[in-house]
Amino acid sequence: MASLSHSALRILSTARWNSSKPSSSLPISYNFFSLLRKSSSLPCCRHSNSGGTRLFSIMATAKPGNPPQQSQSRIKGAESFLRNVLASMEAVYLNRNPSAKAILELVRSVDNDKICYDHLAFRTFGTDGHGIDSLANFFLDFGYTRQEELSFPAKKLKAFWFSPPPNSDAAYDGDGVHGPLPRVFISELLVDLMSPQTQDIIRKYTGSSHKGKKHAALASALGSLTWEKPSHSEFVQLARESEYAAWSLVNGYAVNHVTISTHRLKSHLRNIKNLNEFIEENGYKLNSEGGVLKVSPDGLLLQSSTLADSVYFEFSDGITTTVPCSYIEFAERLVLPQFKHLPETEVKEQHRRDGFEVGNADKIFESTSKQQHTGKA
Repeated sequence: MASLSHSALRILSTARWNSSKPSSSLPISYNFFSLLRKSSSLPCCRHSNSGGTRLFSIMATAKPGNPPQQSQSRIKGAESFLRNVLASMEAVYLNRNPSAKAILELVRSVDNDKICYDHLAFRTFGTDGHGIDSLANFFLDFGYTRQEELSFPAKKLKAFWFSPPPNSDAAYDGDGVHGPLPRVFISELLVDLMSPQTQDIIRKYTGSSHKGKKHAALASALGSLTWEKPSHSEFVQLARESEYAAWSLVNGYAVNHVTISTHRLKSHLRNIKNLNEFIEENGYKLNSEGGVLKVSPDGLLLQSSTLADSVYFEFSDGITTTVPCSYIEFAERLVLPQFKHLPETEVKEQHRRDGFEVGNADKIFESTSKQQHTGKA
């Protein structure tokens, strides 16, 4: 696998202006980088049911269609850049995870619906500056606000979630990253609590990335590890102790999952139970850990998720095998009791349950677990 710096150089050297307009009804990029790469050159880039090469399109200036001049004047440069980065992260995610891409298209196909993201999630190693802050700093720089900490003692994890900047969506009413800015959920493995052997493996690779931790967002947008590919035996060692650690070793800062905000849909799928049935009827298996539907104690946050896609990964010792990549989540946030009197047409996102729930998130983490993954249909 190419290093971060080599990946960046390859992309810059192949940059080109694309003046043709894709025949898609979805929001498009005015220009993008197209990079044709061998399937073994990136982690999680060759799917188990395909081989050869893949065409990766890394969007550079993604904007929602052709907004009127008045709307364009309201788009601040900082927010536009932030959305460009999110679009690149999304492009990598969709290229690597065909199930997630297909599900998004399925949901859109019902009543020609638009999809809003509830949140994007990332995983990190909590050691030597490679943890939550390595990614959080980017989002904080662009107006996000750090919110509550969540603790997962059994998994030796902690997390923070970040709320998007207020009043940031006036000019964006599109789909996905072109719609309302999503929350961000970043977790980290508490490396100091792992066994000495696992700590040594993790620190071997985070240490080899040098300044890579300062460019976590760039690594996510490029779809590149900031360290060298590990050996298969090292991956297996981590997987024995922590599925989270093994996933992070081969996926790095890639988007772990995107989450559809179900209550923002227009069709009957806005009810998460209907959406779950729809997903299963179309042949996709949902994470059943703790039940398919995860419900917060207050009953106001409902979540579910698919199982991660399986992709081929070529390890440094020449062994090629499948590893879990990413998945897609669904979340319905119900109206808070103090706003129950509001007509449905007047209910806004601020009137609904905010934040995250440890019990729900703990089960959602299992979407990449080997036990569920090996039983995937």
